[in-house]
Amino acid sequence: MKITPYRLKKGIRYLKHYGPRAFWNRLLDKMEPEDVPYGPWFEKHRASGRELEQQAVQEKTFACRPLVSIVVPCYRTPEKYLIEMLDSVRQQSYSRWQLCLADATPSDEVEKLVKDYCEQRQEKRVIYERLGENSGIAQNSNAGIRMAQGEWIGFLDHDDLLAPEALYEMVLLMNQEPQTEAVYSDEDQVEDTRHGLTHKSPHFKPDFSPDLLRSNNYITHFFCVKRSIVEQTGGFRPEFNGAQDYDFILRCTEKAQKVGHIPKVLYHWRVHSNSTADNPLSKLYAYEAGQHAIEQHLTRVGQPGEVSRLAHFGFYRVKYPVAGNPLVSVLIPNKDQADTLRRCIQSLERSTWEHFEVVIVENNSREPATFQYYQQLCTKQGEGNVYGTGTLAGGQPVKVVVWESGFNYSAINNFGAGYAQGEYFVLLNNDIEIITPGWLEEMLGNCQRPEVGIVGARLYYPDNTVQHAGIVVGIDGIAANMFPGLRRGQEGYYHKAAIQLNYSAVTAACLMVSREIYDKVHGLEETLAVAFNDLDFCLRVGREGYLVVYDPFVEAYHYESKSRGGEDTREKVRRFGEEIEFIRTRWIDLLKKGDPYYNPNFSLKKCNYALKPWK
Repeated sequence: MKITPYRLKKGIRYLKHYGPRAFWNRLLDKMEPEDVPYGPWFEKHRASGRELEQQAVQEKTFACRPLVSIVVPCYRTPEKYLIEMLDSVRQQSYSRWQLCLADATPSDEVEKLVKDYCEQRQEKRVIYERLGENSGIAQNSNAGIRMAQGEWIGFLDHDDLLAPEALYEMVLLMNQEPQTEAVYSDEDQVEDTRHGLTHKSPHFKPDFSPDLLRSNNYITHFFCVKRSIVEQTGGFRPEFNGAQDYDFILRCTEKAQKVGHIPKVLYHWRVHSNSTADNPLSKLYAYEAGQHAIEQHLTRVGQPGEVSRLAHFGFYRVKYPVAGNPLVSVLIPNKDQADTLRRCIQSLERSTWEHFEVVIVENNSREPATFQYYQQLCTKQGEGNVYGTGTLAGGQPVKVVVWESGFNYSAINNFGAGYAQGEYFVLLNNDIEIITPGWLEEMLGNCQRPEVGIVGARLYYPDNTVQHAGIVVGIDGIAANMFPGLRRGQEGYYHKAAIQLNYSAVTAACLMVSREIYDKVHGLEETLAVAFNDLDFCLRVGREGYLVVYDPFVEAYHYESKSRGGEDTREKVRRFGEEIEFIRTRWIDLLKKGDPYYNPNFSLKKCNYALKPWK
């Protein structure tokens, strides 16, 4: 990255905002080398002239060929940007479009440019209206909506560009999935350089992720929505100027029957010194407006929650309150390693949520120190499979029950659940040390949401690098934890290690689920004795229609399978192979289609949102 006076000035502003440590971590994220450079990747993947010609023929055969109105609010648009924007719309391979220009420029410069442009090209699909005054971006956009005649309405900034296949891809999805009522695409940034227009900073997005949308307006561009949804929402609201698109998208996605996503770069967000893309500090008021947009969204959907702004501009945290005083049962399988278990229990005793119990499932321990520790915990001797009961330092009940068969993580947890009294279960490895005292409140607040099935945490290795920040299906053939090795304090691709969002799965080393949902899916799959039982469990809960939430505000150290040991015998290797085959058989359709919360343009060999190489 070339050092320029502008970048130095911007760096100083950022240093003042973030502080030295956060600024350094942000800089490390920015300087992370690209395994696959985006510029050449984009050139390889952009639609070719031949493909565009084929699309122009194919679109005539679509059963549904809606008129798509593209709304563009204009204000003092530079001639070069205006012409390039107009060209990008006229070059669309889909022909049934209408461009609605709502111009609030006080002079007639934009009007003359547009009229000359259309006359020279005999273009009648561009509708221009000169607004009497500049009423702000929201009202100007609403003026464009009033001009629109299309069944679908898309939104384009006056200095940005559409990829030539953008509308074709949108209408193709509308034909393939007729229930879709709002749709968005991937995007990148473009910058004028001495070498021409340069593409950079791609934003490859997941399919619709409600929790990610409450953390950041990841949808942004290119966004198209059915006219009927626009009419229901009432368009843009001026009180949210600066975050008017965020507020609008939240309201549209609340109403839409289905929100579609096209995993292709169809929108190019122009970067220049005054744009939000290059200088977030230029519109600080927008981030406060974004916070209010989320707050009102939560009110509309009847979900209590406290919204706060994170250090990174445009990113937010929603903290959900706990309703009532539910009992949480913490289930901990254990074999030997008394000191490891003691550290885990001591971290639980620092919890600020007091209404929990601990169920330790003893599994063939041999070390005397283990049973000595059990005796310290249990002041009363039990009967049958109950070794004993007692209380923790805070008065919480603790119970040790005995599983006499061999190690089977799924069966052990299912067995322990039978002795639990709580409304909610936490599956917790004995080699976990909780860092966040308020972890149970944080997880409960999410788990009590009716649409949520499972909540997972951010786990670190003892060296303060990430061990787990969500699980993606398909990486390494089956699935893998995200961001392993990322330094604590760094946040990864678009801050995804540090914001709340949805994944297909999280690790059972530390997850929460309600008893009701645990019973509904019949607990963990006991065929999967060691590996992938958490993956399968999360996928079955997801199949029931529930969300899996990754909550990075619950943090813990994970000392990684100390009790069980490695895959170091022929029997373990064979068992591991059988579990892989089980997952492939049960979830073959998902493995073929791809994880909906992970963009297909990402590598399935790396766990850091790296671009997929091309052949």
